[in-house]
Amino acid sequence: MLLPLLLLAQAAGAQSLGAQSRGWHTLLRLEASTLMLAPLGGAGQEESFAVLEPTVVVDGGAQWGVHLGAGVSLRLWGGEAGAGRVRREDWDSLSDWGQLVRAFTLGGDTSPVALWVGELEDYSLLSGHLVRRYSNRIHPDYHPAGAFLTSTLGPLYLEAFSSDVLAPRLMGAQVEVDLVHVLTGAPQKPGRYTLGLSVVRDWGDAGRRPAQAHVDAAAVLVERPGLELHLLGGWGGHLGEPRAWGAVAGVGVDALTTNRDMKLRLEARRQRGGFRQGYFGPGFELERELSVTRGLFPEGFSAYGEVELEWDEVRLGGLRQRHLLLSLGAEVFTWGRVEVAGRLGLQLAQRRLEVAVSGQWAEPGQPGAWHVYSGQVRWRFAGALYTLGQGGMRLNPGGEEGLRPVAFASLGLGVEHAR
Repeated sequence: MLLPLLLLAQAAGAQSLGAQSRGWHTLLRLEASTLMLAPLGGAGQEESFAVLEPTVVVDGGAQWGVHLGAGVSLRLWGGEAGAGRVRREDWDSLSDWGQLVRAFTLGGDTSPVALWVGELEDYSLLSGHLVRRYSNRIHPDYHPAGAFLTSTLGPLYLEAFSSDVLAPRLMGAQVEVDLVHVLTGAPQKPGRYTLGLSVVRDWGDAGRRPAQAHVDAAAVLVERPGLELHLLGGWGGHLGEPRAWGAVAGVGVDALTTNRDMKLRLEARRQRGGFRQGYFGPGFELERELSVTRGLFPEGFSAYGEVELEWDEVRLGGLRQRHLLLSLGAEVFTWGRVEVAGRLGLQLAQRRLEVAVSGQWAEPGQPGAWHVYSGQVRWRFAGALYTLGQGGMRLNPGGEEGLRPVAFASLGLGVEHAR
């Protein structure tokens, strides 16, 4: 979804996020909307759907929560000859049934073991030098449930993930060791000096792509209340291909207060032999179908920058209720390619109005350019009732390169009950 996770406190009308850890909260929601798909460039034909989307959310506090729901698209007109009443591309594989689980959480930030199952949006595997800002549901005909597991044991921190829990797809893990903990015992502030190893394998192409590995080191140079400055560096490559490697060095800043969380990162990168940092990035599931693969990246250098900002007038809470949510990453390559991916979410008019936009853009300097973008607006006008509208451009299967641009627009009405 473009907007932040469902806002139980908002739906209840006046609940404070500070009270969400006390007891359970539930939300029932039903949205009904129309969806119009219009191919761009004269290829294909228009299609129209009525979409019903039920949602159930149970929030058990800091330690667990469940968010279930999926849209069912009922064809009004258009489509290929013989197309059924229900859009079959939404449900034609086992993985598509994963869309019923939007989020299932077990354990919190302080738990020795924690699990997340559902949609992966802007997901990064710890350092992010192999998997960065990855989205597993960006493809319009592929709707899996992914998962990641985190665990802490003494000086070790482990994160393992799978982009699809119902089929072999993208899998990986990263383990970090706290060097101070190993040398002198448990420190008062862990994580100041760490060394990590990550390995990721893509099974979506029957394992033809080699696995990738990356070694990362990080050191916190400045640590003050609400502020942290750290240096980072690393080296990685394709396993079994010694000529495919890359190196990275950079700096990061984290600034955290009760109502604001800001993260900045700047990196200089070197790539050769077809390897690149962030190989599994925002548009990876789309680029599987493009004629130019990411494995053909020329040798060169790049500069990468990223900013993440979350701000709320009251305080930051676990339900991701935010007056402002900004996430933006960009990479510029010396051989001409530019990649940009970002999203922005706003809550206005005492949280009755929600606005969100997102987009991804790749301008190559060589074949393989593509872009997608979308926007969404929700307006709560009468207690439990709200209107919604969205539109933009996405890539659907069927073009000369495996994908074709399609404009989409949707209008609808929703009702919900929260307690």
